[in-house]
Parts: sequence; structure tokens; C-alpha cells
Amino acid sequence: MSDNQTTSNLRRRIANRKRRLDIPNPFSVPPIEASPPEDPVDHVAVSGREVSVGGEVEAVLFDLDDAGEDVDLFEDEGEDAQVSGSPAAGARTIELRPERADIGMRLDKYVAREVSDLSRSYLQQLIDEGQIKVDGQTRRSAFKLTPGEVIVVGVPAPVIDEVLPEAMDLDIVYEDDDVIVLNKPAGLVVHPAPGHASGTLVNGLIHHAPSMTVGGSLRPGIVHRLDKDTSGLIVAAKNDRARNSLVAQWEARTVEKRYIALVGGLLEEDQVTIDAPIGRDPMQRQRMAVIPAGRNAVTHLRSTERFRNANLTLVEAEIETGRTHQIRVHAAFIKHPIIGDEVYGRLRADGKRNDSRVRRQFLHAAVLAFDLPDGTRMRFESELPVDLAKALGRIRLENERTAPTHR
Repeated sequence: MSDNQTTSNLRRRIANRKRRLDIPNPFSVPPIEASPPEDPVDHVAVSGREVSVGGEVEAVLFDLDDAGEDVDLFEDEGEDAQVSGSPAAGARTIELRPERADIGMRLDKYVAREVSDLSRSYLQQLIDEGQIKVDGQTRRSAFKLTPGEVIVVGVPAPVIDEVLPEAMDLDIVYEDDDVIVLNKPAGLVVHPAPGHASGTLVNGLIHHAPSMTVGGSLRPGIVHRLDKDTSGLIVAAKNDRARNSLVAQWEARTVEKRYIALVGGLLEEDQVTIDAPIGRDPMQRQRMAVIPAGRNAVTHLRSTERFRNANLTLVEAEIETGRTHQIRVHAAFIKHPIIGDEVYGRLRADGKRNDSRVRRQFLHAAVLAFDLPDGTRMRFESELPVDLAKALGRIRLENERTAPTHR
């Protein structure tokens, strides 16, 4: 069956549904010039309403791309995760295109928002060195942007000879001879990268445990990551035995990962499953999106509180896969972006800017469960950090709360 016939059939069947989610046509996304994914797109499902390309179709829920830099199995909610021991990324070029909402925004602020994995000071250095151009021209930091302009950010290959230990106040939840589980605060980068050669979680880890040289890379012991502005639980391996065990569990998808998030809009369904492939956004290569050529990504959302006056919903998110920015991309995909997300949720569902009570993306890794190398199952829980707990408390006081009924 041709793509046009498939699209036509999908649209007809959607029209016959009693209720459909208001999601943009997934087939309007321009194709990406890339080799086919290892796992072909089988379906997209939301709340049990499933789309099966080339098979029986009940509803369509397709869209942008990935949950992030999902370059391999161990990405998680953070930046493009790689297995510990893989080489650091080389030079890269990022192309950005300001939208209508960005008119008049300063160049430095716009780029800092869009390229969140690089520090502001490093981006300023790139601007000063002429590595960031607008329509091919070098511009100053204060240059005001206009929609339609093309910004090209040239990021040189990192020059990091070694990772130096740094004293750091680590919030250690559990530690033995094999693994260490920590509560990562928002604002902390997991491992060294361009613009973040020091001050990362890895720098603190090797100061705390000098023998942690697993893989001999810039990411010793790291098998999964969290975004810089995502807080919560993360585990690192202290030796090769533990690393091999954790990698096998991530690959087998036996690791339990649950997050707490505050999203825009009222998510009326008590439980929603988003099964939509994620990959590079063809229009904004620094971002991820749900795209046909993306990699398999599955996110389960459960509504725990609805704030009708504020038009917000508190949800618990569980991910089966670990694509870069997965929860953030999937939440935005179903038109319920995470509050405080400056990349995927700059506008709330009601068209207003992000809630002023939330100072950063409201996403916290609250539960992490895995097996120790000896087979013992361990499960850890982390309460909301103070900043998110206070913001949620204010919202609860100011708005009518409606608790969903779970069956």
C-alpha cells in the first residue's frame, strides 16, 4: 500500500471515531535523508487507540521526533546517551530557525535557550569567535532576531585531555562496592562536553571514588543520563562488572524509571500511552521530534492531579525506552508540554508563556529500580526537590484540585 493510500485510510478511520485527539497531521513532517531505522515504525498508540501503518488502524497519533539524542540504547531522559567508554563527540554544526514568537529576541539568549547542552559562557565565546552566524554573517550578542533568519552554530571538537576530580557536595542515596545512586540536582550536567569541561557530576564522582575509571572515557561509569535541568535519581557503575550488568538491564528494558511532571492543559484521560518514534527534528536539528524515521519510543502517563483553574495536570511518567528528551517530546506531541520546558514547551496549552511559579522544567526522576550484579533487586524513590515542591504547593493553594478516578 502506498503512503498516500495509507494516509487516506487513516484520515477516514479517524473521522469515524467518537473522539479524536487534536494532533497535527504526522505525515506533514518533511522526510529526513537518513538510513531506515533498525526497528521499523509499527504503530503509534495513545490511551489504547492504536495506529498500525499498513495494518488495522483505529486512530492516528503520529508526530515529531525522538525524546532526544537517542543514539543508542542508554539515552534516557537526558542528552544523547552513549555507553560508558564511547568516544566524545567531535565537531558539529547546529542550524536554528527563529519562529514568530522569537521576533526581537537577542541572539545570545535565543541560542542559549535552543542549545541548552552548552553553557552560556561557552556560547558567548563562540559568538565572540565568529562561530555563530546569522544568514552567514557574524553578529553581536545583542543582535535582535527576525523570523526567517537561519542561525548556524559551529561547535569545535572538544579538547579535553582528562577528567579532573573536583570536590562536590553529592546527594548519595545508596552506595556499595559496585554502584552508586545519587539525587542529581537541576542545573548539573552529567558528564564533560563542549562548554562543560568541569563542574559536572562525573568530576564529582571521580573525586568521591577515585577508582571509578570504568571504560577509561570522559563518562566513567555513566550508563544513562538526565537532562541538565531535570532533577532526580541516577545510577553509575563503579567497576566493569557493575557496568556490564547495568548495560544488559537497560538493553533488556528491565530497569524501572518513573518521573513526576507538571504539564500544560487538562489531561482528561487517567492513563495515556504514547507509542511514537523519536528522532532529530528535520527543521530544528538541535531538537528531537516524533517522526516516521525515528526510533521506537514508548511513554506511559498517569494523571494524578488536575488543576482546572490553572489548566495544569500533574502526571507520573514511566518510560519503556530511553530516547533523548523522550518525556518532553512525547508530552509536547500530545499538546500537553511540560511546564517550564524552554525548548519543547515555551508556550502553555492556553497560549500563555510558561507558568511563572515554575522556574525550570517541572520534571523529576522520582523512581529508579534495577538489579545489583548479584541479582538483588533495588528500588529507590526521591521526593520532589524544594523548588518544585514549593511551586506545586502554591498551585494547589491557588487552584481547585480535582482528583482523577483510577480504575
